[in-house]
This record gives sequence, structure tokens and C-alpha cells, in this order.
Amino acid sequence: MNIDAAKWNADPDVIPNLPGWVNVARAQTLEDTAFLAGAAINHLQQILNHRAVPVDLLRDRLALRAAEACVTHSGRPERRGQLRDILHMLRPGDLPGPAGDIYLNWRRAVERPISKPAMERALPQVSAAQIDACFAEKSGAAVTTAARVIEAVLADSPRDDAGALILADAVMARTLGWRDLVPIFAIGLSRPDLRKSDHELAYACHRAVIKAVREATRLASDVTRRAEQLRAVAPKLRASGAQDAVQMFLSRDALAPSALPLADRAARRLCDRLVSLGVIRELTGRKTFRLYGV
Repeated sequence: MNIDAAKWNADPDVIPNLPGWVNVARAQTLEDTAFLAGAAINHLQQILNHRAVPVDLLRDRLALRAAEACVTHSGRPERRGQLRDILHMLRPGDLPGPAGDIYLNWRRAVERPISKPAMERALPQVSAAQIDACFAEKSGAAVTTAARVIEAVLADSPRDDAGALILADAVMARTLGWRDLVPIFAIGLSRPDLRKSDHELAYACHRAVIKAVREATRLASDVTRRAEQLRAVAPKLRASGAQDAVQMFLSRDALAPSALPLADRAARRLCDRLVSLGVIRELTGRKTFRLYGV
């Protein structure tokens, strides 16, 4: 039986918290930290397999948080709201800027199952040879392998923190047998951590997994509760395209009404109704160019 099996079976619609004993304060040695990181990964695996969790939405929202962390590491001022605006207001031919590039790369990384072509699309600054070399890395446990990937990418491109972190997440996911990338290391690692090497970096990466899974668990609980509320009202929506719109809200961090499969006025009405029902939120606080999300 898995360490959390009793909690998961007690109420299949509730996302249990990460056990209290799985915490960074207890991680004094690399061996202790590796054990605790393994417990955290086990917990995350159960979240990703949970029937009620909107996994695509969870991964998309984690991508936003990972992008925000990378932008912060780079010393830029953009935060979550500005990153959403960059993405959703971008028009063909527009340049997203440095912060927008980071967010777009994270979004591309979680949009498709992990593969070399998908990584090449998400990591334009990382060479195909570097991606091949990292994907060929098979020795060692998942987190230790990911730490080596971070060190290798930053040795070639010292300023490409986001590229190193995206590729590390992809390699860890592949090592664990996951089909899709789940943003972890950007959420748990500090900028000084990324300047470490060898055993110090491996230790930091194991600690990062514990911190990031705790954050992912809280986020999974929140989006699952909100998703259940949206699913409950979905059968009452009669507008043509409304069910497809619900599925879009259940898989994406934020949407503009213009992105929904309805006419403009109908899309705005649907968003207003869902906000009034308390099942989605308006995310910008603006009167125009609004964005909505679960």
C-alpha cells in the first residue's frame, strides 16, 4: 500500500495534503532529502491520477507560476497578471519581449506530450544536440538526473535559467514514466540554487521537489474544488458551444471571451453568467480586455 493510500481512499473527491513529515526542515542530508523527495513525488503521482483533478488546468497554472519564478530570477518586474496580458494580447507579428518569451516557452512545454520535437519548439535557445544529450541521460534517479541536466544546460548557456529548468522537468518526467511535463524545479529552486553544482545542486533539487509538490498540492486542491463547481452547472448551460467553452476553462489558466467557440456577444454573456454563478473568476479587474479562469 502506498504511504497515503488510506487518506486517498477515505474520500475520493478530496485532495489530501502532503503528509506533514514530508517537509524541507527534516531534509538534513542528501539521503534524507532524497527519501522525502521520493515521498513527495509519490504524492504528486496520485494527484495526477486522481479522477477529479483537472490535470491540464493544473499543469497550465503551474506553468504560469514557473514562468513568474523565472522572470523574477532574471530581475524583471513582470508578475502573474502582466504575463497573462502578454500572452492573451499578443497579435501575429508582435514581439512578446523577454518575459513573454519565458512564459510562451513554459506554455509550449506543457501543451504537448514530452518529445524531442516538442522540446525543440519550447526551447529555441537550447541546441538540438543538447536536448538529445539530456534525453539520453539514463543513469541515476529522476531528481539527480534532472540536477545534472540543469548543470549541463547552464554550463553552455549560463543565462538560460528557464531553458535549463524546462528541460530538467521534462527529463525527470520521462524518467518517471510520465507522458507530460509538470513544472516543478522553477517553483522550488531559488536563483542562488541554480549557481550550485554537483552534490550541492542535487541536494537543492531534492529540496525543491518537496517545496514544489506542497505548492502543487495546494493548487490542485483549489482548482479541483473550482472545477467541480463548474462541472455541476455545465448541464444547465444551453448556449451553443457552451459545453466546449466549459472544457476550455477546465484545461487552461485563463481565457479571453474571444477565444471561446461562441459569437462575441454570446461569449461575453456566458462569461458574465459563469462569474455570477461563482464558478469562474474575472482575473484582471478591468472593464475591457478581460480574462477569465476557474
